[in-house]
Amino acid sequence: MTFAVIKTGGKQYKVAANDVLKIEKLDAEAGSIVTFDQVLMVGDEVGAPLVEGALVAAELLETKKQKTVIIFKKNRRHNYRRRNGHRQLLSTVRITEILTGGAKPSVKAAGVATSSESVSEAAPAKKAPKAAAAPAAEKAEAPAKKPAKKAEPKAAATDDTAAEKPAKKAPAKKAAPKADKE
Repeated sequence: MTFAVIKTGGKQYKVAANDVLKIEKLDAEAGSIVTFDQVLMVGDEVGAPLVEGALVAAELLETKKQKTVIIFKKNRRHNYRRRNGHRQLLSTVRITEILTGGAKPSVKAAGVATSSESVSEAAPAKKAPKAAAAPAAEKAEAPAKKPAKKAEPKAAATDDTAAEKPAKKAPAKKAAPKADKE
């Protein structure tokens, strides 16, 4: 059991004990123990598609943004230019142990974690359409809106306010023409 192949964030990684790797963002706090249950291969044992009872435990070191990737689109002779940037969120993890046979991860990491989180690829939950749910809720609890207040007219400027205003700046002088060198 020198290495394992795990799947997380839609990508596959070949990992061994004490490896440090950057993966897609995980929803856990720094210092906690995370487990990867989608193990595709452990040593010589290949899963179909997953290895039964295999587990990879890791310690989450940090989560931060990657360097900015600039996306630049251009169509020549059409005056079309678009510039955009993207910073992907990455989690840095250190693999602590590779387990088989349904063993549980031991808490031997530097930061002792009270809870371990299982990371698995699951389809995101579908949201209910807002258009159908929102009008019914608004009709049930529609508070009366207050009319907007009109802006008050400005008072006429007095001599006191005119004295407080700074004086206008003098126009800038034009630079002298440069002599031609020949």
